[in-house]
Amino acid sequence: MKTLLLTHSDVRKVLSDMGRVIEVVETAFREKGLGKVQMPAKVYLNFSKYNGDLRAMPSYLESLDIAAVKIVNSHPDNKKLHGLPTVMAVLTLVDPRTGFPLAIMDGTLLTSMRTGAAGGVAAKYLANPKPRIVAMIGAGTQARTQLNALMTVFKTIETVKVYDISQAATRSYIDEMSKQYSGVDFIVAENPSEAVKSADIITTTTPSKSPIVSASAVEEGMHFNCIGADAPGKEELDPEILKRAKIVVDDFEQGIHGGEVNVPISRGIIRREDIYGELGEIIAGLKAGRERENEITVFTSTGLAIQDAVTAKLVYDLAREQNIGMALDIVGV
Repeated sequence: MKTLLLTHSDVRKVLSDMGRVIEVVETAFREKGLGKVQMPAKVYLNFSKYNGDLRAMPSYLESLDIAAVKIVNSHPDNKKLHGLPTVMAVLTLVDPRTGFPLAIMDGTLLTSMRTGAAGGVAAKYLANPKPRIVAMIGAGTQARTQLNALMTVFKTIETVKVYDISQAATRSYIDEMSKQYSGVDFIVAENPSEAVKSADIITTTTPSKSPIVSASAVEEGMHFNCIGADAPGKEELDPEILKRAKIVVDDFEQGIHGGEVNVPISRGIIRREDIYGELGEIIAGLKAGRERENEITVFTSTGLAIQDAVTAKLVYDLAREQNIGMALDIVGV
């Protein structure tokens, strides 16, 4: 047996259809909701002097027989200091029957795509069904796949308002995304409140450690996809928004440890009991999603290893179908 090595270029060749990624990620959440996954807590190494961290993320989806381990970093200063992406990852897909490494692949695009897909799935169940206006707070790599997923799920989006602390990042984002979605009106927002005003879905994708979105800017019926807060100390929303909202997490323990709710819970502003439930429970039909048009809903995403595993399996299957990648004798047999 040989292990399939898939480079970033290889993964990019096969992982272009956000719709397929959304399908497998939604399935992964459903399996979690039904209690059919093994997913130990992320293991963190903190590189404080470099303003970064490294995480190991194992998982096994029992019914689907898919297992994988991902190693992923987060270094917000990478682009400016080293010309490298903020997030990079390597993933090993394993055969549960034998433990043999079926594939070793670049996980950077995979991580971005599966995280975008999670936002799309969350909005499908928690946002009002015909959103017209989307606000993007943050205009980096993740903002691209988040919008891609929303545009895949919803065919009613007419306007995208964009705010980033970097005007250059905002301009670059709008230049790129307006070409991809020519029928959509892209607007530069001067501040976060201007971006949020009248929006149906607000997506936050920043590494902020203090609230960016003010409670005074929030209106009834809005849905938030909070993507940036994925480690202890990070937060993007005024906690007063959470006190008014139906809060849905991807995973209770990860969410409390490092999601949008981690700081408000640690400070006693909200309680664990204020979290409505996990997204997987909603997808599995165990709990309701959006119940009223005027509800404020918040999805706090920390990124789950099961999302990586099912997306890696999709990449592996497509690569084998298309004869992409290099088969290597990595493990002695």
